[in-house]
Amino acid sequence: MTLFRWDQPSKSCIAMLSFPATGSLVHEIGDLSRFTVRFFREAFKPRYEWSELVHQCFIIGYKSLSLVALTAFIMGLVLTMQVRPSMVRYGAEAQIPAMVGIAIVREIGPVITALIFAGKIGSSIGAELGSMRVTEQIDAMEVSGTNPFKYLVVTRTLAATMMLPVLVVLSDAVSLYGSYLGVNIYEVLSFKLFYTQVINNLAYFDAVPAFIKSYFFGFAVGIVGCYKGYYSTKGTEGVGRSANSAVVMSSVLIFILDLLAVQITELVWNS
Repeated sequence: MTLFRWDQPSKSCIAMLSFPATGSLVHEIGDLSRFTVRFFREAFKPRYEWSELVHQCFIIGYKSLSLVALTAFIMGLVLTMQVRPSMVRYGAEAQIPAMVGIAIVREIGPVITALIFAGKIGSSIGAELGSMRVTEQIDAMEVSGTNPFKYLVVTRTLAATMMLPVLVVLSDAVSLYGSYLGVNIYEVLSFKLFYTQVINNLAYFDAVPAFIKSYFFGFAVGIVGCYKGYYSTKGTEGVGRSANSAVVMSSVLIFILDLLAVQITELVWNS
């Protein structure tokens, strides 16, 4: 009879730890962690690139507004039209504004907006910095005495962190307007009554945690996009890979952060 010893890992454990995908994942997490620590170190050191930060806020925030607004409008409209038959079946159609409002503000609005943001901004940052790396523009900045990390990474990450919460608020408003139009397709409901029902059923722990976690979503998109682009390799092929992996990794991080935010909110609410 073979006894299991806790001080000696089994062959399956050794195989799992030596599996290339596991090793590369651990390596990736370590590199991203060091990159994030360097960001916080550089962010608080003068000199501050205010003009570049404002420029990036314009590119990342304002130029994403139309895409976010269009997606949010369709999301609110479709959600209302999909929910209505079930609510009518149980005689609860009067609760549609409250239910859709809570769902959009608490969860759907921040997460969907963050995913769209990751697809547009994460890939853009990854491709931009990746092309600068493979064409040796970042190396030229280092040789000329400019701090490329502060100029390129810090400004873009801060802009993404600041702009996503603004886009989430606008997305929530546009989604609720789409929901209002969706309700009025089947019945007549005044604009004032619709929003009164939404506001009266929203609580502090519906809106505030959703707004706070959008900052973390924006930071995740910015830091991952910059990390992937800053360390891009293998020429033009690496630029495409950096843009693609930036979207994938930031999207996964958004879901992980959302899960943690929900758990923390539940703990605070129940305590």
